[in-house]
Amino acid sequence: QASRLAELPYSSFDDHDDDDDDDRSLPRDTAEQDPGVWYPDPPKPSPFSRCVRYLAFLWNLFFLLLGLLVLAVGVWGLLAKGPLPGGQRGVPVGSDPMLFFVLAGLGASAVSLAGCLGAFRASPCLLRFFLGALLTFGGLEVLGGLLLLLARRRLRDALRDLLLLCLLRYQQDPDLQFLVDELQRSLQCCGLESYRDWESNPYFNCSAPGVQACGVPASCCQHPLENGSVPNAQCGFGALGLGAAAAGAVVHTGGC
Repeated sequence: QASRLAELPYSSFDDHDDDDDDDRSLPRDTAEQDPGVWYPDPPKPSPFSRCVRYLAFLWNLFFLLLGLLVLAVGVWGLLAKGPLPGGQRGVPVGSDPMLFFVLAGLGASAVSLAGCLGAFRASPCLLRFFLGALLTFGGLEVLGGLLLLLARRRLRDALRDLLLLCLLRYQQDPDLQFLVDELQRSLQCCGLESYRDWESNPYFNCSAPGVQACGVPASCCQHPLENGSVPNAQCGFGALGLGAAAAGAVVHTGGC
């Protein structure tokens, strides 16, 4: 009897512990078998949220294609640019205007791709990156606008000096020459303030020894095509040696 009494508490406690363990293990096993009890399924998105999601995807897809197009134009401009007659490039790659198109295309493509994937897969990380990039670009634009407003006089003088420098280096950089010609041709203007500004160019100055002396580029001409179809590269030769009335009949005398 003594031995039985000594064993009773031990056995009863063990039985009680076993029962408690069974009771505690029951919900755990049930949770492992049926995880929906503890982690219910997320609610399905509403039709409005789906519409917003698809619109965000299509909008970012459009800007992704546009960024890839700008990137392709920049790469094509860097690769297709021919060397100068001396066998050297007109401008280093680091200061090439086409590099701006490459960087702008890369930035727009990266941000738009993050927006597309974030909207398609509902990824919070990509959506945060997309939103942060938009806020950063928007802040930089606002800051740039404020700087332009505060320093507009200095920027106007700096822009004037830059344009005069473009006139001086017109023959040295094919990209710069293309931009100046397109500007004068589209705006139907010549020079910065008047066609006389081309006298500062060493090749168009009247004291220059070449055939371009006392002339202006063909993009200044009022009729740059000969017989209506053939470009006439010499239509502006001798325009600086004419009077204002005679030169007005050949070239555009107003500045850009």
